[in-house]
Amino acid sequence: MKCRHCGSELHLPFLDLGNAPPSNAYLTEEAVRAPEIWFPLRILVCESCWLVQTEDHAGREALFTQDYAYFSSFSTTWLAHAQRYVDQMIARFGLNASSCVVEVAANDGYLLQYVKQAGIPCYGIEPTTSTASAARGKGIDIVERFFGVELADELVQSGRQADLMAANNVLAHVPDINDFVSGFTRLLKPQGVVTFEFPHLLRMVQENQFDTAYHEHYSYLSLTAVQRIFAANGLTVFDVEELPTHGGSLRVFAQRSDTGFHERSAAVAGLLETEAQAGMTTPAFYQAFQQRAEKVKDDLVLFLIDAKRRGLKVGAYGAAAKGNTLLNFAGIRPDLLPYVVDKNPAKQNKCMPGSRIPIVDEAHLKADRPDLILILPWNLREEVMAQLAYVQAWGGQFVTAVPALEVSKAKAP
Repeated sequence: MKCRHCGSELHLPFLDLGNAPPSNAYLTEEAVRAPEIWFPLRILVCESCWLVQTEDHAGREALFTQDYAYFSSFSTTWLAHAQRYVDQMIARFGLNASSCVVEVAANDGYLLQYVKQAGIPCYGIEPTTSTASAARGKGIDIVERFFGVELADELVQSGRQADLMAANNVLAHVPDINDFVSGFTRLLKPQGVVTFEFPHLLRMVQENQFDTAYHEHYSYLSLTAVQRIFAANGLTVFDVEELPTHGGSLRVFAQRSDTGFHERSAAVAGLLETEAQAGMTTPAFYQAFQQRAEKVKDDLVLFLIDAKRRGLKVGAYGAAAKGNTLLNFAGIRPDLLPYVVDKNPAKQNKCMPGSRIPIVDEAHLKADRPDLILILPWNLREEVMAQLAYVQAWGGQFVTAVPALEVSKAKAP
């Protein structure tokens, strides 16, 4: 395999999670009775540009389907994050009723609804019909296409250039990262700004977040790699912020290299130095990750087997993609984990891909009163524990497996 950005041959392994179906391919009752398609889930490192990337096996159309089930608005903390972002960008860049804001991967309108409320013209680009329809239900204009140079040129021709573009948790999801980034260069106005948010590879490694690896994530990103990719495709990074979202993310600010006027902040050089000091431009940084992932897998399986032998009731919360990665890598099935609760109706009454564990609503949890609740989206741990604080009434406890196995008592509501 060759690097998606620079074309170099890839030889350095990072993580091998065996085989798994796409992490968002939730199974209907009919699909459970049919075979599933599984793909190898192997990640390699480019030693030329340091882009970490999933081995190519599945195209984007196979992963981001019309019934794509990830809806951003089901997380209250993510909605609050989006609203803060909009307020900050309006203040920092002087956005007003004469501006145009574009979000790529607009999902269900979780962010653009706040732009619209502020009276700023906006539209979203979103290829999945399920989420695009939800965004339109909020009154948001959606272009239902995959983004890249071709679509950007069409939008420029129709006078739809942007003062601000937002791309949250999508840069990792594109197979042709050069075409994708070049699209932003074309669609931005001369003094326009684009922000990208994505999980930080440094945090992924430091905190053992191996379950954020799945087929939809074609890339795992450092500022070191991102700056090189942007520069090769006409964008210049001028600022960066570290965020707590998704277990530790970066918000990168970029502008057109030919016309941008923002000076580069000291934060950019500072973070590049932090990555260099951590060893992210050396093979050694990537070579121990596999063993750490296997320890999490082993610890969780042993814990669930022990709980079963002790006669404890176990359930899980959050039918998240990272949960599917963990469950399939660990080989966990309904005999050890009989159900997963999720408040997204698009996932309820389906089954988790691969493990085929049923997805149920919260009423099931209240009726079953489990002793242990495994929180699969560990990045939302505090939000979930607050939402389910009532489990204290029957002595329920919460479990997280990443970065290491931890059992927590429920807090009083």
